[in-house]
Amino acid sequence: MKLIHSKRHRVTTLIVKFLLLFVLLFATSASNAQADKKLTAQIQNLIRGFNGQVGIYVQNLKTGKTVSINADTLFPTASMIKVSIQCGVMDKIEKGELLYNQNLVYRDSLLYAGTDILGSFKNGDSIGLSKVAMLMITMSDNTASLWLQKLVGGEYINSWLQQNGFECTRVNSRVAGRENFRSIYGWGVTTPKEMCRLFTMINEGTAVSKAASERMIRNLSRIYWDDKALSQIPPYIHTYSKQGSVDDSRSETVLVNAPHGDYVFSVITKKLKDQSWKPENESYILIKNLSALLWHYYEPKDSWQPAPGIEKYMTNE
Repeated sequence: MKLIHSKRHRVTTLIVKFLLLFVLLFATSASNAQADKKLTAQIQNLIRGFNGQVGIYVQNLKTGKTVSINADTLFPTASMIKVSIQCGVMDKIEKGELLYNQNLVYRDSLLYAGTDILGSFKNGDSIGLSKVAMLMITMSDNTASLWLQKLVGGEYINSWLQQNGFECTRVNSRVAGRENFRSIYGWGVTTPKEMCRLFTMINEGTAVSKAASERMIRNLSRIYWDDKALSQIPPYIHTYSKQGSVDDSRSETVLVNAPHGDYVFSVITKKLKDQSWKPENESYILIKNLSALLWHYYEPKDSWQPAPGIEKYMTNE
């Protein structure tokens, strides 16, 4: 009886090991199937010779296929952190701690020096929270963004990010304990992959709530700064996006509701040799070329190109 039991035990052990090996091989195969090797090669060729560090993540949301180049590397968010601030605002509204249409009173102490619209307000002027949120996203108004971050709390925003599975994306500026990260990455830090995940959550209606996600999509669909990635996508195609720019880093994340299936991409650069603010900046050209490549890759029969002379109507920074 002991011999029979021993043989059964060995057989059972072998079966378990075989099943584990099968699962492992299947998972590895599935993972490899997710990588779009053809598109990866094209993008690698596109970034060859770039004078700086580049991180790119692309996902076809219909097929699940991806491109991942330094996609888990930490990069500065610059103004892309405003999408996270927007999520924090919406979470407070969802919990009844703020109202989307409540009035806020502007104070001069909120001013972020620059050319933002809110910077022209006088001390004591009032404006609806909804309009401040619109300015933060649509115009990338820094005064509006810092106002909402202060209203919600940077720690609260980071807590929301952590609770929703974001390991890297955080607000750094004006948040206790984030000083070292701020010295390296500035206002916020993220990865290309996490930025795409945040946009995908909003697209799926799972960021805060379905209603909040829809509101965020409407805000993110009205971007004024549309001269980079968006300029390479037909104007009649629905997109939502957010850009970020500082001297040493230029970035953009876009979700495209394309005819043959939605796709999302994020491109972030740092350690740049070209830190100019001209339209011909190397990072800007890269972002535009990547966007054009992706549009025609996913929509190969579409012949649309930017109209001749469109440069006269670009909203250059």
